[in-house]
Amino acid sequence: MILDRFRVEGRGAVVTGAGRGIGAASAVALAQAGADVLISARTEEQLVKVAAEIEAAGRRALVVPADLSDLDAAAALADRAAAEFGRLDIVVNNVGGTMPRPFLATKPHHLENAFQFNVGIAHALTRAAVPHLLRAGGGAASGSTAGGTAGGAVVNISSVMGRVAGRGYLAYGSAKAALAHYTRLAALDLAPKIRVNAIAVGSVATSALDIVMTDDGLRTQMEDNTPLRRIGEPEDIAAAVLYLASPAGAYVTGSVLEVDGGIDRPNLDLGLEDL
Repeated sequence: MILDRFRVEGRGAVVTGAGRGIGAASAVALAQAGADVLISARTEEQLVKVAAEIEAAGRRALVVPADLSDLDAAAALADRAAAEFGRLDIVVNNVGGTMPRPFLATKPHHLENAFQFNVGIAHALTRAAVPHLLRAGGGAASGSTAGGTAGGAVVNISSVMGRVAGRGYLAYGSAKAALAHYTRLAALDLAPKIRVNAIAVGSVATSALDIVMTDDGLRTQMEDNTPLRRIGEPEDIAAAVLYLASPAGAYVTGSVLEVDGGIDRPNLDLGLEDL
């Protein structure tokens, strides 16, 4: 059955930034498809709520509150998951983000911080996970009836701003473009046993868009500037995460999957004037 390829029964996963939004939805989706999931973010209260959803799906949840800007803390998640679940098969690098700023207000340290937050953390965790991911295999994912050979999978959450240009997004867009190309390079380095893919996310209804979601004018502007005429839901991205992490995506690596409603330019004008 084709739907069997989307199962990740008995696998172990790590999802960062999992307290809410895309990270939380991805963690729950993986659990509903059969994975045990380590979830990490700064706020323990948020993680506890997500853990309850994972457990309601019949899977184990490991809550690890952490400030993942500490790269040692990020790297440590791999060993924690492997020790708890007996294996680690899936890594979802969801932590990221950078506030928009005008060009002249974007100082060199803003770029450094953006690269560290969006690429450095992902690399620290992925690098630490590699020994475990290389051992990943067996279970429901192995054999020709379940989408090819088993193996580890890494999914990085990038952004449409990594490929389109918009005023105010210099640091964020540059960092997300770097994460997209990091994905392509890492995929080649880690093939054939580990697959590495990314998702270029469009505007999604998360806490980052709270202001937009409560302002009818801004929301209408974004919807009108999106070919599919709506703002995405976290579950739209979670479904793509599951595809790339599961045997359904067994022949996909080094790809950046665009889940963005079809936009080819920023759908929100920050109103930055000419210099």
